[in-house]
Amino acid sequence: MNSDATSLVPAQDTTARRLELLTLDEAHDLLRLLQLIAAEGLDELSEEAEWFARELAARIPSES
Repeated sequence: MNSDATSLVPAQDTTARRLELLTLDEAHDLLRLLQLIAAEGLDELSEEAEWFARELAARIPSES
């Protein structure tokens, strides 16, 4: 693997419990990703992404 690509992924500490909540920035990033997937087409995955995007958008404050 390209070392540049792997440096973007944080090292996993298997002894520590993962944070159960997203930061607001992470939530906005995830929302953008879901919206991109939803816009790709009319298949089951895009429908699910659209649903999750709506649910997430209803729970987080807007960026502006």
